Amino acid sequence: AFCSNNSIINLLQIVITLEIYGVKKIVGIPYGYRGFSDKELAEMPLSRKVVQNIHLSGGSLLGVSRGGPTISEIVDSLEERGIDMLFVLGGNGTHAGANAIHNECRKRRLKVAVVGVPKTIDNDILLMDKTFGFDTAVEEAQRAINSAYIEVQIELILMPIWDTSNITFFLTKKYFKEIGSTADVKYIDPTYMIRACRANASDGILCTVLGQNAVHGAFAGYSGITVGICNTHYVYLPIPEVISYPRLLDPNSRMWHRCLTSTGQPDFI
Repeated sequence: AFCSNNSIINLLQIVITLEIYGVKKIVGIPYGYRGFSDKELAEMPLSRKVVQNIHLSGGSLLGVSRGGPTISEIVDSLEERGIDMLFVLGGNGTHAGANAIHNECRKRRLKVAVVGVPKTIDNDILLMDKTFGFDTAVEEAQRAINSAYIEVQIELILMPIWDTSNITFFLTKKYFKEIGSTADVKYIDPTYMIRACRANASDGILCTVLGQNAVHGAFAGYSGITVGICNTHYVYLPIPEVISYPRLLDPNSRMWHRCLTSTGQPDFI
């Protein structure tokens, strides 16, 4: 079963790899952890045919939500559904939930493998070189930033001829004449641009490998782990080790000094 976020390529690869292992029943839990307790949300049967083209569009096949039921209710649902492998896709909060589910399963002596797959554009998970979604977010965000920069450099804009009877044209001229300004302010918000776009090639390759490794880890008998890249190597990491505290930035690191240099800020910041 999957408790999924927007990681559609992860979902694709996990489903395909599970089928290669011969798994006959694969289901998706809609709207994250909430789907375990909401009786109105039916689980979604998944197969190669269902997921083979989902990576061609953004968004989430299973949907997303905040919060959810208690850990006991989630594990009760796992027992009722007969789920023995749970793949959880998300960031720090999602992984904290996965770790709690793993601990509750061990407490009840259930044979359920819980495996996390990191997906966050914040790139803030400990020990990992980078997480799926970060490269795509940076690439998409810089498009908005560069577009805004280029636009503010323009001193003269040649507009097509408008019909003077057009009410919009008339009101626009009247408004700017009244305020004594010819400025035109446009607002660019990349918030949803960077979350709903297709993954780039770098992220596509990364999450393909992570999705496959998640399944291999579960079939190897691991539980309470997450997959990722550490020091350029694909590894399995205990979930408690990557959620113990927020990822910090060293103010004396070369990375931070590169940031100061590129933005023209003084070194004492």
